[in-house]
Amino acid sequence: MRVVAVLSISIAMLEPIFATGQEAKARIVHQDEVLVVGIDARTSGENEMSGEGVIPDLWQRFFQEHVLDKISDKVDQSIYALYTEFSRDRMGAYTVVLGAKVKDKTHVPKGLVLKVIPAGTYAVLTSEKGPAASVIPAAWLKIAALEDKDELGGKRAYKTDFEVYEHFTDPQNVQADLFVGLKAAPAKQ
Repeated sequence: MRVVAVLSISIAMLEPIFATGQEAKARIVHQDEVLVVGIDARTSGENEMSGEGVIPDLWQRFFQEHVLDKISDKVDQSIYALYTEFSRDRMGAYTVVLGAKVKDKTHVPKGLVLKVIPAGTYAVLTSEKGPAASVIPAAWLKIAALEDKDELGGKRAYKTDFEVYEHFTDPQNVQADLFVGLKAAPAKQ
């Protein structure tokens, strides 16, 4: 499969998608720990928004190198995109991982990494369905807007966020669930 989707975008490109008038709502879920094996790269929100990001090339590498086929103990065919090891907020540096959920930590193929999605509370927003280069960045912009208005369902943790693509066969017809890690609520006294 050849991936031509370019995920580096500008705010101006997304305005028609983002300004649909539909109010985005996130649902709050508890997520158990998930182990993911895949390929990784270091980037930043600033680089990705400026068009100098690495995420499009990482996606291309993921498909060209058939990374999913190299992960023998994957739970299913879903693709996970993790954003972890944040230096600060959404514009700072972070590590992105493209891979699959695995059963345990025992087998990590050479050249791949193992990352843990920690158990915790996550805000979940489902993207629109359409070209990956448009609908996924648009969904992240909606999340940023919810975060900026304190309507995400809690304070963003900036530990691990992730996307789950259950049926990624055509980059022009994609939909994903975006999970945003939230800080634990303070204990009530």
